[in-house]
Amino acid sequence: MTKILAFVGMPASGKSEAASVLRQKGITVINMGDVIREEVVRRGLEPTDANTGGVGTDLRENEGRDAVAKRCIPKIQAANEDFIGIDGVRSVPEVERFKEAFGSDFTLVSVDSPLEIRFNRVLARKRSDDMKDISELKIRDDRELGWGMGEAMEIADVVVANNGTLDEFRDKIMALVK
Repeated sequence: MTKILAFVGMPASGKSEAASVLRQKGITVINMGDVIREEVVRRGLEPTDANTGGVGTDLRENEGRDAVAKRCIPKIQAANEDFIGIDGVRSVPEVERFKEAFGSDFTLVSVDSPLEIRFNRVLARKRSDDMKDISELKIRDDRELGWGMGEAMEIADVVVANNGTLDEFRDKIMALVK
């Protein structure tokens, strides 16, 4: 079986950085947000936060709350690797879909970081779908919590705090890979 290390957390909590640590170790990472961004492009929409969020909501409403996980599973299977990371779990139904597919080889890691630290990261990373002020981040938080992310974070197998230095966080993620 393929060992899966999946990350859940609020926007800009450090999920992508955790995934980057895995990539640096040569581990393939499937980004759930990329699945949504691919659908945004397929629909001919601009890659804004509103469009990305709207497509994510639409997929979940029309294909089920585990829609994005269902689209990721074939990508994971096609990779045919011993160890895979998943960046961006958003809900308990997604966790359940992954556990159904991968059983005890699936480990959910919640990345925890305070709002103010997360907003400073948003300003620094400059992604096309990022927020410009903290109120927009709070709106995105509310949208993603509405998808059930808070409940998914609560059932995580491991919680990693990301409120210190980048090196400290990377060391915590490396400890999960060993």
